[in-house]
Amino acid sequence: MDRSSTPQDSVQSSRISRSIVNSQLLISAAMLLFAVVVFAIQPDAFQEPLFFVSLLLVFVLTGVALITDWTPSRKPWAAVLPVLDILAIVGIREAQPQLGAGLLLVLPVIWLARNYGFVGAVGGVVLATLAIWVAWPFRGVQISITDFVGLVLLPLTFAFISTTTYATSRRSQSQRALLRQQAALVESALVRARKQERLLKEVLNAVEFGVIAFDDRGRATLRNNAHEQSLREFGAPHSAVIHPVIYEPDGTTVYSDSERPYARALAGEEFENLVYWVGSPGETRAAFSATARQTKNSDGHADGGVVVVRDVTVELEAVRARENLAASVSHELRTPLTSIIGFLELAVDAPELTSETRRMLDIAARNSERMLGLVTDLLQTASDKDGSLTLEISSCDIAELARQAVESSQLAAGQRELTVVTDIDRPAITNADPFRIRQVIDNLLSNAVKYNRTGGSITVAVGFSDDSVRVDVTDTGVGVSEADQVHLFDRFFRAGSARRSDVVGTGLGLGISRDIAKLHGGSLSVTSEVGVGSSFSLILPATTQETA
Repeated sequence: MDRSSTPQDSVQSSRISRSIVNSQLLISAAMLLFAVVVFAIQPDAFQEPLFFVSLLLVFVLTGVALITDWTPSRKPWAAVLPVLDILAIVGIREAQPQLGAGLLLVLPVIWLARNYGFVGAVGGVVLATLAIWVAWPFRGVQISITDFVGLVLLPLTFAFISTTTYATSRRSQSQRALLRQQAALVESALVRARKQERLLKEVLNAVEFGVIAFDDRGRATLRNNAHEQSLREFGAPHSAVIHPVIYEPDGTTVYSDSERPYARALAGEEFENLVYWVGSPGETRAAFSATARQTKNSDGHADGGVVVVRDVTVELEAVRARENLAASVSHELRTPLTSIIGFLELAVDAPELTSETRRMLDIAARNSERMLGLVTDLLQTASDKDGSLTLEISSCDIAELARQAVESSQLAAGQRELTVVTDIDRPAITNADPFRIRQVIDNLLSNAVKYNRTGGSITVAVGFSDDSVRVDVTDTGVGVSEADQVHLFDRFFRAGSARRSDVVGTGLGLGISRDIAKLHGGSLSVTSEVGVGSSFSLILPATTQETA
């Protein structure tokens, strides 16, 4: 075979060889069976030279078919084999007419029709018919009605069988071509899928966070290198999909099997930033944040999911250090600030002060109170991180608390030429901690003043909504974007509009206010539009259980 031949050429040559050899073997097998039967019933037929030579020619042709390498370029020459088979069968028929060997001409006719298209189909019938008709005169007998079968019906049978074989062959070729096209499409799609799979694996293995994917039966289908490395670092078994033992965010309580992030993801839950610890207390440990998403098939049904695990150890340690620092610094600052404010208040009341000195002392007192408020926020945050915030519940009028807060904010609002409007027409009695609720309203009013535009307005409304008491504080300030609203109540977060202003803040007030609202069984929410203003809504149950 030519060394430059392609794999496709090799496949085609193999297919052609099988077709030729199988066709010739079929004729040879039929002739062998025919010879055995003839030998059994009429052995004298083998003494006829034409019979023997013609039979031998068929087996010789079979040998040629077996030893020849039938390349595509040699396929036309293979047509010689069925042509010679036709002549051999006609020779056998003429040597022993009474044996009916003419029916065997169907086999080479079928071969030509199947392998050589329309030309082979017509040529095979014509050649077999001419061979019968040409050989007939050599019998030396006149044609009679009994010869009608051999001279007319037999060629017609050849024509019918050849036509059917040709049509069937064309249909099979069309089907094979279609199957080859579909196979090529499937192969192409498979190659693309494998390429995308390799790309996905490379991307996932390049990231620093762990990824675990699972199918609809809960079987893990993908784990990237980062997750595998995390498992090895903490001594997980080689066959483990997740860490065998993990701890809740407090770092000491072991997660139950049903509450583990991976188990919840397998149960169909979706969640974000679920924190857990790996490693026993007192040993090397790491904190991880897990986020789960479910995947769906084309019908919209659950088809598995993916869990993304991020190492947040450094972040949590930084938060803890920041809280400790805030608690330490604010505690050290609160005592001298309280003393300063007290002495400033005494100094302001001294009768011998000039108006200018009293004005400067007022400014110093206000700034000291402002700093004390910031320090108080820091202290509150540090004490609240472990849930130590306490409430002193009593019956109180939320409307009156709002009036007091508005009165306290009038001076700051006047300095910025802000108009404060109240919509408080009746008492709003409920069970709450008046000190904490006043702290929330003061914070909302303080923000409304600080982040408002000069000459703007603030509206404070108190009323009942269903079974709740509602306090709304609305301003005409800079507003908060939708992206920032998601994190507005997070500790130490400041919106972009606040960071771009010259207003100093810690990002703690709203977080503390929200926590106070939640401890009362209520909520604190915001609606805002950049450049238009914001509206904060404090909602408290009309009746609150006394807790501590």
